[in-house]
Amino acid sequence: MTPARLIEAVLYAGRWLIVPVYVAMLGLLGTLVWFFLVELWHSLPDIPGMTENGLIMLALTLIDLSLTANLVMLVILAGYENFVRRGDFGDDSRPGWLGKVDFAGLKLKLLGAITVIAAVDLLRSFLDIANQTDRDLLWQVVIVAVFGLLALLFALTDWIADLAHPPARE
Repeated sequence: MTPARLIEAVLYAGRWLIVPVYVAMLGLLGTLVWFFLVELWHSLPDIPGMTENGLIMLALTLIDLSLTANLVMLVILAGYENFVRRGDFGDDSRPGWLGKVDFAGLKLKLLGAITVIAAVDLLRSFLDIANQTDRDLLWQVVIVAVFGLLALLFALTDWIADLAHPPARE
């Protein structure tokens, strides 16, 4: 084996170094599920006496945790499939989107999810506007706008790149 081939083999095998990161992210996913369940459990006795605003705040909190959990799962599965190896999940249990999300698609989905999570948090702040400062609200609006603009710019650059290099027809 030539030195170049040896280096290439070591570099290629190095992709397995990221697997512990994905496994640790499963712990993060479990923590998010735990927070979701605890939030729901603590809120159940209060639901009959909740105001409409309180119920919407609870729903937004649970949606926020759910979206974040989905984001973590997306990163785990798509990252593993894109950077380590194709997962063998069985034909019936394999999500339809898995294998179709390349790096460009993953970054767009990440930016989209982060934008939606920030927007949900902004909506929650507007519903609790009495306890928010103008400065905090302004920064939340700026963050949502910047992430939305970044997602749009990434989508535009991917679209332009696809026009410049159309996929081969089968």
